[in-house]
Amino acid sequence: MHPQSELSFTSSLKNEQRKGFYERHKPIAVVMILILLLLPIGGVFFRGLSGAVMGVAISVLGYYLTPYAVLRLRAVSKNL
Repeated sequence: MHPQSELSFTSSLKNEQRKGFYERHKPIAVVMILILLLLPIGGVFFRGLSGAVMGVAISVLGYYLTPYAVLRLRAVSKNL
């Protein structure tokens, strides 16, 4: 098995793990940058200040959770 597929949730939250993931997966990194920038702006247009806060919160959660989610989905799809 690849060490990436054995990644635990808590270890995926560490800075070096997340940085390594985004360095190996440049297209995902570009999409996350766009989401981090555009989601809060979209939130302002749709819901005002509360939408901006929600946009920032969702963006940050996505940034931290994407590496774990992608690696888990790949591990599950390999086992199918």
